[in-house]
Order: sequence, then C-alpha cells, then structure tokens
Amino acid sequence: MTVMTLAQAINAGLRKAMEDDERVVVMGEDIGTLGGVFRVTDGLQKDFGTARVVDTPLAESAIVGTAIGLALRGYRPAVEIQFDGFVYPAFDQIVSQLAKMRARSGGRIALPVVVRIPAGGGIGAVEHHSESNEAYFAHTAGLRVVSCASPHDAFHMIQQALRCNDPVVFYEPKRRYWDKSEVADEPGLELHKARVLREGDDCTLVAHGPTVATALRAAEAAREDGFSLGVIDLRSISPLDLPALREAARRTGRMVVVHEASTFAGIGAEIAAAVTEACFHELESPVLRVGAYNLPYPPARVEDDFLPDVDRILDAVDRALHFGDVA
Repeated sequence: MTVMTLAQAINAGLRKAMEDDERVVVMGEDIGTLGGVFRVTDGLQKDFGTARVVDTPLAESAIVGTAIGLALRGYRPAVEIQFDGFVYPAFDQIVSQLAKMRARSGGRIALPVVVRIPAGGGIGAVEHHSESNEAYFAHTAGLRVVSCASPHDAFHMIQQALRCNDPVVFYEPKRRYWDKSEVADEPGLELHKARVLREGDDCTLVAHGPTVATALRAAEAAREDGFSLGVIDLRSISPLDLPALREAARRTGRMVVVHEASTFAGIGAEIAAAVTEACFHELESPVLRVGAYNLPYPPARVEDDFLPDVDRILDAVDRALHFGDVA
C-alpha cells in the first residue's frame, strides 16, 4: 500500500492508464507545462510528450469536440474541465453528441471519453468555480457519472473509467485533493458499485465526493451520543447502485442523503424516490435530503453556511429518528 493525496492518486491513475494503453491521451487547459490548476497532471507531459498530454486553448466546447473526434479514430481521451462551472460551454457537445452517438449508430460506435471535472465548494473561490452540477449529466441517458471520494478510489476509478467504452463524467472533489490515505493495489469494487464505509442500525447516511468525509464525521459525532449511523459512498451517480441503497434502507429503516448540490431536483431526490418506491413498508420515516440551498453559489465568506455540515446532517437524522413522535 502507498499513502497518497487524492490529487496524487488521480495523477498516478492517469499515468498507469497511459503506460498500459498508448491510445490514452490527456487534454485540457494548462494541464501540460503547468500541470493543471490543482497540479493533478503534474509531470505527465514531461514523461509522455506533447502529443499525448495536450495543452488546449481556453475553449471547452472545442476540447470535448476534439475528444469526440479522437475517440471516433480509436483513441481514449481524458479531458479536464478546469473548474466545474466552466463545463457549460461544452454542454451541447456532451449532451447532444457525446451521450448520443453510440445509440445513434445502433451501438456500432464506441465513445470512450472521460470528462474530468473538479467539483464542489470549500476552497474559497468565486462562482463558476464551486459548482455541483452532477444532476445535469446524471439526467442525460448515454453518460456514466461517477464521483471519487478517497485516494484509493481515485486511483482505481480513473483507470476503470478510461477502460470503459461509454463516455464517463468523472467528478473530483476539489476540496479533498489534499486529503491523504492508503491506496491498495486491487480496486476491490467495480466502477458502479457503492461502498459501505460504515455499518449502522439507526439510520443510513448516503453521500458522494466531498460530502463523504462530512457524513463520516457526522456518524462519529452521533456515535458519541449513542446512535449508530451507517455511511454509504455512492461512488457512482449514474447508474446508481440501487440494490445497495435498498438493502441499507431496509436494514435501518431511515436514510439521509447528503450532497453539495441544491436539494431541488438533485440526485438526493432521485434516491429518495427510488428507495421509497422499493422500501415503502420498511421505512420508519421519509428519506430526507441535506444539501446546499437553491441559490447561486455565494461569496466565499459565507460558503460554510451554504454547504451541508455535520450539524445540518445530524438535524436531519434527528428528524428521521423522531418522525411521527407525538409532542
């Protein structure tokens, strides 16, 4: 096992994928000479050359469009969108072309493109630099959407995504880039399987990306108060590992979904609906959601109040535990 930061793990995963398959190319703004804004691709251009690690113009639509062309010619490109809010100029390419072309060709054409997106808040940045826009792409048929939360998963999931013949939107929690933990040699899970991080008896917390660490802190705080909370890391947003979610809901009878995106029409709403449809009679309370408010991302000085934290998660757990109590 090796201890890495999450950013180092993605770098190592990209490096391993490029060593294993010469068709893998990496593209994006400032990713070569600079190594990316977050230095995730540091050193790759030096070792693999400018033909496989390409500094692009500041044109997200062109970046994704070029990746589509490369994939059609047999390459397996990984493109970096510098910040989450910068993906919108490429939205038409991703939704109208990348997601549709395999179905449009009757399955004859594969588009193995990975779109890497540093996502979420917590770094003191302005708007367009702290978005959680996974619901747009999860809603789009033809795309796979995943979100890593640990160095181990980051290392293995980026390689699994690059081996996939469908396009993958790969979310990286930017405020966790510097978190360190061990990376094992074996991935342990398939790309679209959820990971049970903690078993619980009273309620299950479901999170992905940046909120996984927050959910684990909430579970530990609840333990000190005598409550047993399970924690599931979704890892895959589309498709969802619904069997794992249903099993957890039936086990504890209560579920709280945590994400940084607005709760309105977010992935938490889909999980709540899917779990309720399957487990209605086993649930002791409604599936609750904790997320950001349905507002544009605020100035950095108030983002800690905007994003879900331990107190807001524990408040939702308390409501779930006492649902139906008569005052």
